[in-house]
Amino acid sequence: MLSTDLEQKEIQVEPQVPESTDPTTEEPDYGTSSLQHQDEAPKEKPSIMKEEKGVTGILNDIVVGALNRKASDIHIEPREGAVLVRYRIDGILRDIYTIDKKYEQTLIFKIKVNAKLRTDEHFAPQDGRIRFEFSGENLDTRISILPTAKGEKVVVRLLSQKGRSFSLEDLGLKDKELEIVKKSYMKPYGSIFTSGPTGSGKTTTLYAILQSVNSRDINITTIEDPVEYEIEGVNQIHINPKAGLTFEKGLRSILRQDPDVIMIGEIRDPETAEIAINSAMTGHLVLSTIHTNDAVTTIPRLIDLGVEPYLVASTLNVVIAQRLCRKLCEKCKKETTLTDPEYQELLRFRPDISKLLPKDQKFFKESACTECGNTGFKGRIGLYEVLEITEDLRKIIMEDHSTDKIYTKAREQGLILIVEDGVGKLIDGILSLSELMRVTALKE
Repeated sequence: MLSTDLEQKEIQVEPQVPESTDPTTEEPDYGTSSLQHQDEAPKEKPSIMKEEKGVTGILNDIVVGALNRKASDIHIEPREGAVLVRYRIDGILRDIYTIDKKYEQTLIFKIKVNAKLRTDEHFAPQDGRIRFEFSGENLDTRISILPTAKGEKVVVRLLSQKGRSFSLEDLGLKDKELEIVKKSYMKPYGSIFTSGPTGSGKTTTLYAILQSVNSRDINITTIEDPVEYEIEGVNQIHINPKAGLTFEKGLRSILRQDPDVIMIGEIRDPETAEIAINSAMTGHLVLSTIHTNDAVTTIPRLIDLGVEPYLVASTLNVVIAQRLCRKLCEKCKKETTLTDPEYQELLRFRPDISKLLPKDQKFFKESACTECGNTGFKGRIGLYEVLEITEDLRKIIMEDHSTDKIYTKAREQGLILIVEDGVGKLIDGILSLSELMRVTALKE
């Protein structure tokens, strides 16, 4: 049964989420068809909503459909004459359903009620949460509503309450970089930062580290916004600014709880940064995320937040910059090489890749099959840049913390860039050249 915690209306759904993510596969029969699929071509336009289905049925269908396709986000977007539903699957948005425009206001109203938001507010952003029950398990969702020129747009982030097994190796870390990360989290104190844009897997990497250090003889506490996955044996705190529980105040309280390992969802302000770094200096292992483009620029970012350079130098163990790439489908990927015009184009627009990729190098490109939903990709893997803070780097940070000097010394000591890690995975047949170029940027 799938239902919201505010309305326990039973609807018929499949008890198990299918393994296949093929978008051309028909949805399980939930009772009645309520939505028009964008990735199907029916001979007759299906009924948009039957009276016995109701808006609750439509909302449940949308959520179950996202689970079936293993989506991370649902976008409900107002359009001319219809409402478009899109799923983010493996990091890419795909059109899935349309809903008749006349049901738009009722659907938005239902979402607001379930998320405990103001139903009379149509011109200001609102954020809330809805908990669904699916196959006896809880599914928490984070709701964001934003007014647009054509109506209110809703984005639903799916947050599985079920604990997941994480492995740094499975995420994409290997060889020297994996050893550096393992050495850094085995230290009883210091800090580990993951950096990258939104949706690059930073928090997932920290969860993998938490599971690696998790044991009954240490106290691990996290403060997050939101708690994305539950980990057995870890004390996880969800921030609540309305109740006065912010990262800063929560972190101060955590320090009174005798923690050994602390994970902070994100360093957002000078106060949180200062407390985190001081905690790392006083015998705690601190994990956190920060928004920077690469590993090296994390250091000046912390200093810009007001942390003294000597504190950054003495407490920082390692910085992990990362991106998420779609993996090639193992069933349908095809071997290829670059033609001369293609190589010249690569040489012109991405010289950083062309220098690492011989002209006659064989690699694989995407194709299409039912296994991957005719996309050529199935699953995702991380591209990593792991900066170990050595004694030489500590001296540079304390002396003048020049980004150029830090970068030059790190490269001398063997720093592998994200694009270099990506080329290695390209040659290994894990990802395609087009995907590598999509997620990496040319470093000037």
